[in-house]
Amino acid sequence: MAQSAAPTANPVVAKNVVLVHGLYADASSWSEVIPLLQKAGLHVTAVQNPLRSLADDAEATRRVLALQDGPTVLVAHSYGGMVISEAGTDPKVSALVYVAARGPDAGEDYGALAAKFPAAPASAGLIKTPDGYAQLSEQAFLHDFAGDLDTVKARTLYAVQGQASQAIFSARTTQAAWKVKPSYYAVSTEDRTINPDFERFMAQRMHAQTIEVKGSHLALISHPQEIAALIEKAAGL
Repeated sequence: MAQSAAPTANPVVAKNVVLVHGLYADASSWSEVIPLLQKAGLHVTAVQNPLRSLADDAEATRRVLALQDGPTVLVAHSYGGMVISEAGTDPKVSALVYVAARGPDAGEDYGALAAKFPAAPASAGLIKTPDGYAQLSEQAFLHDFAGDLDTVKARTLYAVQGQASQAIFSARTTQAAWKVKPSYYAVSTEDRTINPDFERFMAQRMHAQTIEVKGSHLALISHPQEIAALIEKAAGL
């Protein structure tokens, strides 16, 4: 089995960053991080996932990668980690950054892997719709997904929550880009959506350069400076 590529001491300098959001959010979840990256001189694009299938989301990311003009750091939050693991083998991708994100191996059953750790509280708040989609209840979203945000901000994000196809929950990647690309990981130590110890396990398995952020699953909003700094590091700044 191929070993993961440990980040080099001198990462490839990239001027482009592509951001991929998770299941219960949209591209606006990167709104606190984007201006910090732009201030650092990076060209930033946030993918708007259709959330119909893993294949569709990976294709949406590939379309954005095709528009980049050189080395690009590919970044994901939450479920987006599966998307960048699938699409991140693109030759333009110089590094991967996982923010409290899924990092399955190719063909791996993510749900079975997660079940080896205590269940995160947010999972109890999943609401499935009759037409095959799913989203978090308001209580789960406010308390377990966005627990360290002020109520006004959290409720605003709840209002734009994406509905995800239930098919995504059983989807498996065909690639594990973290095996061939330098990888970085931000663990959210107060996460109630993905177990923090599970995040640590995935980061360690990737041989990722790892930081720990004392934040909720939405540390990209509550701690944007730390997340932006990790992305900038992956970009060689």
